Amino acid sequence: MSTVIAPSPTQVRGPSQLAGLAHALVQSDQLQRPVAEQIQRRAIESRASFIATLLASELMSASDLAHWVSKTFALPMLDLNAFDPSRVPAGAIDAKIVKAYKVLPLIKRGNKLVVATADPADHEAEDKIKFQSQSAVDLVVVEYDKLARWIDQSTQSATSQISALIGDDFDLADLDDGSPDVAAEKDLGADVDDAPVVRFLQKMLVDAINMRASDLHFEPFENFYRIRFRVDGELREIAQPPVAIKEKLASRIKVISRLDIAERRVPQDGRMKLRFGPDRAIDFRVSTLPTIHGEKIVIRILDSTLAKMGIESLGYEPEEKERVLRAIKRPYGMVLVTGPTGSGKTVSLYSYLNLLNQPGVNISTAEDPAEINLPGVNQVNVNEKAGLNFATALRAFLRQDPDIIMVGEIRDLETADISIKAAQTGHMVFSTVHTNDAPTTLTRLMNMGVPAFNIASSVILITAQRLARKLCPQCKALIDIPNAALLEAGFKESELDGSWKPYKPGKCNACNGSGYKGRLGIYQAMPISEEIQRIILNHGTALDIAEQAKREGVRTLRESGLVKVKQGLTSLEEVLAVTNE
Repeated sequence: MSTVIAPSPTQVRGPSQLAGLAHALVQSDQLQRPVAEQIQRRAIESRASFIATLLASELMSASDLAHWVSKTFALPMLDLNAFDPSRVPAGAIDAKIVKAYKVLPLIKRGNKLVVATADPADHEAEDKIKFQSQSAVDLVVVEYDKLARWIDQSTQSATSQISALIGDDFDLADLDDGSPDVAAEKDLGADVDDAPVVRFLQKMLVDAINMRASDLHFEPFENFYRIRFRVDGELREIAQPPVAIKEKLASRIKVISRLDIAERRVPQDGRMKLRFGPDRAIDFRVSTLPTIHGEKIVIRILDSTLAKMGIESLGYEPEEKERVLRAIKRPYGMVLVTGPTGSGKTVSLYSYLNLLNQPGVNISTAEDPAEINLPGVNQVNVNEKAGLNFATALRAFLRQDPDIIMVGEIRDLETADISIKAAQTGHMVFSTVHTNDAPTTLTRLMNMGVPAFNIASSVILITAQRLARKLCPQCKALIDIPNAALLEAGFKESELDGSWKPYKPGKCNACNGSGYKGRLGIYQAMPISEEIQRIILNHGTALDIAEQAKREGVRTLRESGLVKVKQGLTSLEEVLAVTNE
């Protein structure tokens, strides 16, 4: 969303007095005159620019308008995404002019200033820039939405953001790690307990939680310092605080994460906690990485409420949910969850454990590290340096009278062998393997060196999964996709009966203009049937297993994704991107 401080005189005209860009659009038959007058009237009433109001009406896209403006006014066009932010000359144009007229200085060479604009017909803006900068102005055309984002980021002083936070009243307890030593640690960090930095860090963490982010990235570079959030799987730039605060911010994070603030040469890992009153606390996993311009810090948000939402909220189709529940409620065997990093495997496993977590059940987990705190479950962090790896933890579990064991990941033959033996001796074992789909998981275990007989006799279910972004329910819109493209994507001819239409992402405030809000799971739940066991025993390939699974009604990941498209939950392009078959 973009607004201006006040409309320029070229905008404040009666509806019949079209000028500038509005007049040019009407003259070239891009807009009918009554439509242009209506848009101009709305712009004046809302104290916005004509171009912002035009784009909000969705009569033209920012890209189409920029191409038309470039051709009509014979000016070069530039993609701002390809421009280096560090090259922008600071102070070349007064910030008030930049915000009021939506212009951005790009390059200054001698007496020449290259300025980005979406509206070269606004001659008043050009005159003000010339007068204020005392430079000859060369205009380049850019897309208005990208220009507005750049201006919002560049004119919002991070220093003033931090200073403004000093007066904010946070109803949050201090950041701590939940340990009795936290008071001593705060004393150790007194030299970095700078109030603006503390409040800025608190605000970033609270904003990340409110935006449903999964990670925060604090990234130092030579000429700027950047903070990005990963929201619904995509990184978004949130702030560019002054480079000067990077050391204080890093030290503050390290102190409350129980890390060595004097060590900046090697990576470190830690944890911290943010308390929201007496009832809710969210854990954060902290990772530091030395870079050539300082320490990059990534904070992972570990919200234990995600694991307690229940298996119903994960996005399984009814038949997939039934297969999973039937498998995890068996007294012994192995259930494997597979997928790439960030596909939601941990949340799935913890949802299973939460369902089975009863007073009469002994559950032990070995993780690297434990991401979600689940009361009633005995959680162990592996520590390779101390000699506590997955295999060692598993051997210890088997002497602790377990009913259910969860292994964070099967990485090697030793861990796989002990896990399978545990499943064969009356225990339920959950674990993850990094493979692309369910059938290849079985051949991966065979390639590790696990005997085919052990795999066939222990593994009872494999679920492969991906996370796809959900369409924002408030702004999603129907889209016409040719049947040929739908068939190529994987739909069957019988499914294209006209009873449903695919949706595309829109833009609204509820989803911050991305068109997506939240994520949902796409699953391939494959039970190990007798026929699949025979294929394993005969050392069949992943292709043989996949063909048999298809005959038994198991959907591929792509087919499961297409079901979500038919239901209007996500877009076809999103499913094609995450399944990648």
